[in-house]
Order: sequence, then structure tokens, then C-alpha cells
Amino acid sequence: MRLIRFMDAVGEMHYGVDQGDGAALRVQGDILANFTVTHQKIPVARLLAPIVPSAIICIGLNYRKHAAETGAKVSDFPVVFMKNPAALQNPSEPIEIPTRLASHKVDFEAELAVVIGRRAKNLTAENALSCVLGYSIGNDVSARDWQKEWGGSQWGRAKSFDTFCPLGPCIVTADEIPNPNALAISTRLNGHLMQESNTSDMIFSVRQIITFLTGSTTLLPGTVILTGTPEGVGMARQPPVWLKAGDRLTLEIEKIGQLSNPVTLEPAS
Repeated sequence: MRLIRFMDAVGEMHYGVDQGDGAALRVQGDILANFTVTHQKIPVARLLAPIVPSAIICIGLNYRKHAAETGAKVSDFPVVFMKNPAALQNPSEPIEIPTRLASHKVDFEAELAVVIGRRAKNLTAENALSCVLGYSIGNDVSARDWQKEWGGSQWGRAKSFDTFCPLGPCIVTADEIPNPNALAISTRLNGHLMQESNTSDMIFSVRQIITFLTGSTTLLPGTVILTGTPEGVGMARQPPVWLKAGDRLTLEIEKIGQLSNPVTLEPAS
């Protein structure tokens, strides 16, 4: 099923099962525990990110061709970093280029997002997917100047500005995607194809990522794992392509759908 989080016409938030016609069947209960799908059909007034993450864990340099285009050495283990959960942004709402702590090199990264549905620790490759509620699309927006020049070799600042984690449009439950490493993935910037790949190009599969992340470590329900981006990012192009106000990004992953966001400047405060 396609789980969404949304606002109705009077501003009340709901979880629901997307019906594909601008409405959803209301979900009763906790999507991370026990829930039931009711027969109450509610029009969707505003689509929200499908979950508010308890944590956002990201995997860097996880596509072979992306590692090659950046000249990076492939690690023996997954490269792990975090994004501030407050970076979450809804589908169709703007990515804001920072102006107070300014960046002039903001980039896009289409990623398969894995949503953890239950507490998980020390899983194996055989049972790693048992903790997965489902899959979504994430955009690991990155300020490359803060990442490469001013971040002191740490990525957290560059990845955690407000609005730097668009997520959605839904969570497709795991039963509908038995193999998350066989999905076409792409990015279009103002209609122009920038990234085009398949999750089969991952260096570390989703099973391997979960096995690694749960080793001696607990993943809480609601954790979102961003699994890396394929080749074609703006930083690797000649000349580089940086996001600017007025742009629109549309990310697409097979079996999940599209995540589209405009780009604006951070408003003055």
C-alpha cells in the first residue's frame, strides 16, 4: 500500500492510504505499530512528508559511478553521516538556499529512502529487511561549500540546513518492493535529465546497509535511511551546476513515484 501523511481541508493531520484520486482512506492507529485502514475517504488538501523521522541516517558514496565521477576511493564499509531531522521538507514545498549562513553551491542528490518500522539491532543479511516498513524518495540536498571547504571534513553542517531533506510523496510498504536494489532512479532539473541510474549500482545493498547500521546499534522505529545517490550530481559536472531560486527538481524512483520541489532563497528573518 501507499501510505501518506496529509492535511485535510480544516487543517487536521491524518495518515492514509493514497487512492490516486486526490483522496485517501484514513489510517487509524500508529503506522509504526498496529494500524488499520478505515473506510473513511478524506480529500487531501496538503501532502506532507510521509513520516517525521526519529533519525535520518545517510550513506555516502554508495553508487559505483558516483564514486567514480567524484574521484573518491570506495570504502571497505559504508560511509555514514547524519542529517538533522528538522531538515525535513514536504513534497511540493520549497528547498531554501541558505542566506543567513550563506551557501553558493547547493546541490541535489536523489536517494532511495528506507523507513524502519520496528526497533532493530544486530540483524543479519538474511533478516535485515524484516525491520523495514517501506520505501520512499529522499533528496539529500547538500551545500557543497560547507561540505568541501568550510566543514572541517565533517558533512553534518552541509547536509542539515532547513528544508535540505525533502521526503515523499509516500511510503510504499515493503511487501510491494521485495527487491529494493532493482529500481530505476532519476532526477530532472527544470525538466532536464541530470541523474539516471538504478539502485542495482549500489556498492552496499539495502540489506548490507541495515546489517551494518544495526551492528551493536539500535535503530529506532521511524528512522529514515538515505542510501546514497547515483552519478550526475551538480558538483561533478563541468562546469558545476548549482541550484538557484526559480529552479524545480523532480526526483523519480520506480514503483514509488515522483518527489518534486521548487527552489527559493531563504527568506529574510
